[in-house]
Amino acid sequence: MNIDIIIWLDYIGTAVFAISGVLTAGTKKLDLFGVMVIGVVTAIGGGTMRDLLLGVTPVTWLQGYEYLIAIFSGFLITLFFKRFVAKMRRTLFLFDTIGIGVFTIIGLEKALNLGVNPAVAVIMGMTSAVVGGVIRDTLTNEVPLIFHKEIYATACITGALFYLLFRWLDFPVALNELLTVGIIITIRLLSIRFNISIPVFETPES
Repeated sequence: MNIDIIIWLDYIGTAVFAISGVLTAGTKKLDLFGVMVIGVVTAIGGGTMRDLLLGVTPVTWLQGYEYLIAIFSGFLITLFFKRFVAKMRRTLFLFDTIGIGVFTIIGLEKALNLGVNPAVAVIMGMTSAVVGGVIRDTLTNEVPLIFHKEIYATACITGALFYLLFRWLDFPVALNELLTVGIIITIRLLSIRFNISIPVFETPES
């Protein structure tokens, strides 16, 4: 996958994550400042956590205006076209799914390039993709999505493991990235289509 495509998908994913945060905040009747804060942390929370854990400073979104523009664009689109955006939840779900695939690759590759061992690199890939959503749900008093209902983080981890396998098999980088994103998207879509989820753990009553 061409590096320019990865970068643009990263920006689009950032904007979509911001929209997701704004939509969630909107259901909680927060003021505009609160809504923007939720949108921002949803969009950049994962990447920020990844960079801090890897010791990368300044964190990626502080190195230019592009991410802030993507976030602010998502905020404005949702603010002025909220009824239209709300009706596009299926489209946003698809972009969100593409986004977690791209963010997984970005986090994984960044960690590997810094010499981190593969197991930790997988965790960094997952962190990039899901931590923003965890912060969003926590701040809006919801059980984070990755802890219930849907196959989400598991799809990222599975995709990352396949990435490492294809890397070991010496696949071309572009093909590896494309296959990994495809695997993450497929797992996510199939889990929703067939209502597949991880078994729930319940503590027996005493």
